[in-house]
Amino acid sequence: TGVRIGEAMTMDDLLAEYDAVFLGTGAGVEATMNVPGEDLKHVYRSTDFLVRANLPLEALPPERRDRPYVGRRVAIIGGGDTAVDCARSSIRLGAEDVRIVYRRSEAEMPGNPVERGICVEEGVQIDYLAAPVEFIGDEEGKVVAMKVVRMALGEPDKSGRRRPVPIEGSEYTVPVDAVVLAIGYWPDPSLGEKTKNLATHKWGLIQVDPETGATSLPGVFAGGDNTHGPDLVITAIAAAHRAARSMDAYLRNGNKT
Repeated sequence: TGVRIGEAMTMDDLLAEYDAVFLGTGAGVEATMNVPGEDLKHVYRSTDFLVRANLPLEALPPERRDRPYVGRRVAIIGGGDTAVDCARSSIRLGAEDVRIVYRRSEAEMPGNPVERGICVEEGVQIDYLAAPVEFIGDEEGKVVAMKVVRMALGEPDKSGRRRPVPIEGSEYTVPVDAVVLAIGYWPDPSLGEKTKNLATHKWGLIQVDPETGATSLPGVFAGGDNTHGPDLVITAIAAAHRAARSMDAYLRNGNKT
């Protein structure tokens, strides 16, 4: 435990000790927006925000034993269940004006519609077809507003959902006291970057044979969120079962696929 592949040891080190390796590293790196002002004070990542908002303070590390500052106006960026959780937590922390900002329409929103309905009943506003392009700070480095652009839906992307396209000249500014980024998770890209000949897709997803879980490296298999992005636990379990059968066949066949 506590070992990072590519730093403390390499994939070659593992393969020198084991005949087969399974990579089940998940998708634990929070996505970023890469817009100006993302590093301002009171712009939070969803995991840190939810942990500090909901866990007993005594359960947190000493340096994190405080609740997130939300002020009166909070914007949650994203459209999944995590965004809804962040919005409802903001209300419980005392925020009065809480809005979810989502770049597509309600029809494309990936979160649970029942949870979303409860969220709205609690007073959360949802701004559809909108996306932040800049977070604006004051002289103390605290976020005080965000610049937003309206979006229109274009042709479907690879996910099958219509691609959001910015509408030129539609920018407007929304005052905020805090922002929470709840825009998804991706695998740690450093695994692919530091492992020679391990083929990866965009965002660090590991390329695998969908039937066997085999990667581009002989003897190395992978499955779960690190191959297709965040999904259900049962999906990861199924991928692990497939890979386990393939690894068994690989070993029984004299380390041949």
